[in-house]
Amino acid sequence: MPFSYSSQLSTIIGFAEQQNPVSVLDIGVGMGQYGFLLRTNLENVNLFEINGSSGRQRDRDQWKVRIDGIEGYAGYITPVHEYSYTNLLIGEALELLSTLEDNTYDLVLAIDILEHFDKEQGIVFLRESQRVCRGYTLVSTPKEFIAQEIPANPLENHRSHWNKEDFMLCGFDTFLPNSLSLIAVTKK
Repeated sequence: MPFSYSSQLSTIIGFAEQQNPVSVLDIGVGMGQYGFLLRTNLENVNLFEINGSSGRQRDRDQWKVRIDGIEGYAGYITPVHEYSYTNLLIGEALELLSTLEDNTYDLVLAIDILEHFDKEQGIVFLRESQRVCRGYTLVSTPKEFIAQEIPANPLENHRSHWNKEDFMLCGFDTFLPNSLSLIAVTKK
């Protein structure tokens, strides 16, 4: 689905705040909740100008944090995306990742997208996510396989299940606590 378990939101946003990145790539943005939370939590002092008793939103060119996103399904795009993301690419994640330069982002997030690839594609996806990152790559996926077939959006179909050993074989060495999701992190 185009949104995450609420139990992982504070863990992932808290991790991002600790890293204090100036560039983030959110792969599989869905409804845009991570972009919105990252924008408000990482940017905060650069979002509004307050003069006396009046305030207004700062222009986007005054933002200090670049938050780019990739989304495969254009039907999810709302005004939240325009507010939250610096750049938003629409299309297949593997295709779009291959067009990005190495070591571009301080933080790459792939939240609840990995299970939508078969294992072979997933390994390529993880490798490409790490390639475009110069800092931390954080990936989450459900701990248990959840069968899901969505005829209206086949990109939402679940095709694989991942465990700690799978992530470790792909270079991930840190796991953040969560009861429902496996949240794996690696640093370049």
